[in-house]
Amino acid sequence: MGSFGFYIELGLGHVLDLNAYDHILFLMALTIPYTFRMWKHVLTLVTIFTVAHCLSLAFSVYGIVEVDVALIEFLIPVTILLTALFNLREGLKDHSAFSFKLQVAATGFFGLIHGFGFSNYFKMLMAGEDEKLNPLLGFATGIELSQLVVILGVLLLAALLEGILKVPRKYFIIGTTALVIAITIPMIINTWPS
Repeated sequence: MGSFGFYIELGLGHVLDLNAYDHILFLMALTIPYTFRMWKHVLTLVTIFTVAHCLSLAFSVYGIVEVDVALIEFLIPVTILLTALFNLREGLKDHSAFSFKLQVAATGFFGLIHGFGFSNYFKMLMAGEDEKLNPLLGFATGIELSQLVVILGVLLLAALLEGILKVPRKYFIIGTTALVIAITIPMIINTWPS
């Protein structure tokens, strides 16, 4: 179907597609409580999310796991809401080692769910491909690059609001998390399993 570069572009487009903004919302919810000084935590979370995301794609492409698409479409906004609520709580207090480990585990699990959300489309693209590993790696590379763009955007926005406009950190966390939640709740309602 395409070259390694094609799948990198596909991964970039998957995350940065404003019509499918669930991925951006999840990344925002994940990043909001962090600052540039905590870049290792953010990079760890995002990498775990990417690995889990691509693992579920691999499970799907190789026919290991089949999922109910309607259920996954419902669970994706639920993961965004849970991440936003957890990070709201954690962002307003000092981060503990235990809460970060819990967040790592949840992010990995949520990455699996998000990957299954894209698996049918990706499987359709892979239908004519004999070799599946190269496209998966290309797609993962595109996802990771685009996620870094989103995360840098959130961290820069936080730095500008806090540094230049002197918005207190807790107000940034509360305000942006409230925005993510307000966008996510209608998504949950619209995808509620019938």
